[in-house]
Parts: sequence; C-alpha cells; structure tokens
Amino acid sequence: MKQLLKQSIVTICTVAAATAIIYAALSFNHKKVEIVDTIASDSQPEFIQKASFSNASAGGGIDFTEAAEKVMPTVVHIATKTTVRTSAYPPGFDLWRDFFGEGWDVPQKENVQQASGSGVIVQKEGYIVTNNHVVKGADEITVTLHDKREFTATVIGTDPNTDLALIKIDADDLTPISFANSDDVKVGEWCLAVGNPFNLNSTVTAGIVSAKGRNINILKQKYAIESFIQTDAAINPGNSGGALTNAAGDLIGINTAIASPTGSYTGYGFAVPSNIVSKVIYDLKKYGVVQRGFLGISIRDMDSKLAEEKGYKVKDGVYVEAVTDNGAADKAGIKKGDVICKIDGVQVTTSAELQEIIGRKTPGDVIKVEIVRDGHKEMVFDVHLTNKEGNESIISKEDQDVLNVLGITIKNADSKTLKKLNLSNGVEVVEVGEGVISKHTNMRKGFIITKVDNENVKDAEQFSKIMKGKSGGVMIEGVYTDAAGTFYYAFGM
Repeated sequence: MKQLLKQSIVTICTVAAATAIIYAALSFNHKKVEIVDTIASDSQPEFIQKASFSNASAGGGIDFTEAAEKVMPTVVHIATKTTVRTSAYPPGFDLWRDFFGEGWDVPQKENVQQASGSGVIVQKEGYIVTNNHVVKGADEITVTLHDKREFTATVIGTDPNTDLALIKIDADDLTPISFANSDDVKVGEWCLAVGNPFNLNSTVTAGIVSAKGRNINILKQKYAIESFIQTDAAINPGNSGGALTNAAGDLIGINTAIASPTGSYTGYGFAVPSNIVSKVIYDLKKYGVVQRGFLGISIRDMDSKLAEEKGYKVKDGVYVEAVTDNGAADKAGIKKGDVICKIDGVQVTTSAELQEIIGRKTPGDVIKVEIVRDGHKEMVFDVHLTNKEGNESIISKEDQDVLNVLGITIKNADSKTLKKLNLSNGVEVVEVGEGVISKHTNMRKGFIITKVDNENVKDAEQFSKIMKGKSGGVMIEGVYTDAAGTFYYAFGM
C-alpha cells in the first residue's frame, strides 16, 4: 500500500485484495450457482455478470476449493510506477535564487515510486475494478493475469468518494467474476479474500463477515460513502482492490482497508459492498464520472441519548440535522429534526446505511422516504434526487474535470440568497479544496460567482462550460453574503 493513515492507537492502512500467509484447508458444502452470461449493454444490471442464485451458508464440513478455483482467474496483480519530482537542493536554496536572480534555477530530480495492489476482472473485454488509491497518480500501470500474461492498463475513471477505479487492458478473452447481491450478505457467513498481499500472487484466505455498514472515516472526501463490509479474513498491504467473495465464489465486496497498529493484518479488514461497486463501475464506463444522487441533508445517527435530548420516542433511524435550501429533501417536504426510518421500504438505522442506499441512486431517481416527525408522527415523502449541483441533469466528465482542476464544488445559488443580494443570477461555491483556486486566490466557501471575464454566470452547468474553454488568465467576479462589496479573483488556467 502507498500509505498508512494513523487514527489514535489504530492505524487504518489502505490495502489490496486478499489475504495472507495462512492457507485454510477447511471443508465446506454449498449449493452450486447458476450464472447469467455477461452482456455488454447500456443497462447497469447487464454490465456485470450476476449470480442468479447463491447459497453461501455453511453446512456440514468446510471446503473452499471450488470457490477458490472459480475466483482466482478473475483476480489480477497490479503494479504501478509514479514519478515524483523534487528539488535537487535542500530548502533554502530558493533564497539564493531570489537574491541572485532567475538565472539561478533550482535543479529538479525525479524519483520513481513503485507500488502494487490487486484488481478484479468485471468484463471479458478487459475491464477491471480496483481501488482508486492503487492507481491514483500512476504514470504506468501493469496488469498481470492469473495465467502470467502482462498488459499495460489505462484508467477509464476513478471515484475517490468510494475509493474505486475502473481500468482497462487490451484483451477480450478474460474470465469475469460473478456479482452477488451484497444486501443479502449476512453477518457470520463464510467469506474468502483473494488478492496479492506482499506481492504474493493469487493468495486466498478465509474468514467470516464480521459486520456490515461500517464507517471508519478513512476516506476524506466531502461526499465520501463508507458503508464497509467488515471481515476477519486476513487482508494485508497489496490486497487493495482484490475480491471479497461469499463461499460460492461470488463477489460481495472489493477489499479496501485494514485497521492495524502495525500496518499488517490484525483481524479487521474492510470491503466496499458489491452493490456500490456495480453502480460505480457502470457509471465510470458509460459517463467517465459517477452520477450520484443527493438528498440535500446533513445527518447523524439516532440513539437513545439523542432521543432523550429531543424528547422523541423513536430511538432508531437517522436524524436530520440540516436541510439544504431547494435541495431534493427540502422540495419534498422533509424538515430539520425529522428522523428517517426507511428508504424504499428498507430499514435504515445508521448514517452509513443511508449513505450506501443513496450512493447507489442516480439524479432523477424517485425514492420513498419514511420519517418520524416530532418524535411520533409517521410520514412518507416521494423525493426526486438531484446531483450535487441541485438539478437532475447528467454531469459530464469534462465538467467534472474542470472543477477538479479548479478544486471547487459548486451549486446553483438559491433564490432566497440571490434576492437577499439583489442578484438575478449566480453560482455558489460550497467547497474549496486543493486546486488552482486555493493555490492562487483566497476565495472561500460561500462565494457567489456572478461573472467570468465579464460574462454573466447563470447556473452551474454554464459556469463549467465557460471554464472548459478558458486558457491563460481568468478573472472571476462575485460577492459574499457576509461581506460588503464586489470581490475579484484572478488566476491562470
């Protein structure tokens, strides 16, 4: 793995797929599965190969040989090379250059960093899913198949919010994995982790599903979705992007992280559920970017302490702390203080469970949200999900790319804010992250963009189109709700 993220005593480290140095030669009986052939289609359910029936419950003895033989050809080894450029001189040399003039250029040296992980074949035409952190920033990606063939891979798309990526190699005779329905996974059932820990190719380990819906706060994106399947199957560095399967050999998750004080396996591994994986890779293949539905609310887990504080009878569900003006929830009638209990008839008891369900939806989807208001009143709302910009249109990869370069997240400014500022148009900056804007300006969250190079900005979609055509110097004009006057920000594209 590329890095370790320390959290108090426990270190969360990104990992790659499957498991360690122990070989489990246990025996197990399970019912065989009937497989539906892979179809290259515009339909999301047909993009992946699904198991039409699977019963992975343990019975009698334990024998994972059939499952291992089925899964191993679908798991690949991924090796990456990343060039890192650093100054050939220590800090302080810039002071000499500043003193003597621009002729004193600071030499640059290049270091090539190598890393490895795992991936899972999802279509016979060469499509492979892995973790975003496995391929992020890589200059060269080499995929080695189970039969030792090597290919150079290209990145089709990435989704930092789920730490998933879709890559492709030039092949059309591959063996894809079959997907199980991760909603059907039960705590306590047997599972296998398959991957390449410590560059040990095609390693298989066994364990059980320890928990579902785990949020370990490892993904630092604003819209991160963490609802991991937890397992005690041994997962180590190099397993990232590998397969977590049920005892029938069907994919239930993509191994992503471990909790460890040492950086190696200590009993806790985490995988992205297969239902999220199928949604993400389908969108990446079709659009180049994930089309994610948004409710437009801030939430927290409901518990007995919060129920007592609010005087509510209900103690399970997800508490709505805030509602975005003119967002999907606001338009449907959901209010601050409501407790969400079900979505499309499915019980939700934690924020992670709610995020997982919504994370599988697309802007324009209509969902039924069942809530409890004022602690006792049950209500049902039909909610039309939007994208993060507040509308139901498809976000193009080009639009997403330009916003990533700028390092900002935007949405259409709501009518109340525009009226208050005596404006007829504008786009609100809801987040300023790493990018051109933060590097060259002091723009902050809440800025209302009204013009780009003297051209009026009507909405978020138009702003993206304007910025896609820009090169060289750019001037952005706008206002803040909490500061008087017009502000101008200039930077280069």
